[in-house]
Amino acid sequence: MMIDPDARYLKTHEWAKKDGNLIAVGLTAYAIEQLGDIVYLELPEVGRTLKQGDMFGVVESVKSASDMYAPVSGTVVQANAAACDNPDSLKQDPYGAGWLIKIDPSDIAELDGLMDAEAYRKFLETEA
Repeated sequence: MMIDPDARYLKTHEWAKKDGNLIAVGLTAYAIEQLGDIVYLELPEVGRTLKQGDMFGVVESVKSASDMYAPVSGTVVQANAAACDNPDSLKQDPYGAGWLIKIDPSDIAELDGLMDAEAYRKFLETEA
């Protein structure tokens, strides 16, 4: 299972990592694998303010629909339109080109409260 060592993780299977002064957010390889064929992504409008834990979008697959949650508080400054146009592309590069939104964080320290790669790996063992 691919896990990005530089990212931080939520128990709801979103990842977050620094991208300059921004925080890039996406779905983990585990989440993408569990979803199967992704058919639709709903992402927030640029300019939307999120609090840590807020729902920011929806991912739909042939199996189910799942809400996605913000790992940090801040303002959405980018949404990945290419991922919306081709949601199945998330499988190819979930931690790179597969980012979903970029947030200008209001409190960068929130990132430190998330699981690191090792903690997320251990958490996945409890999910199996």
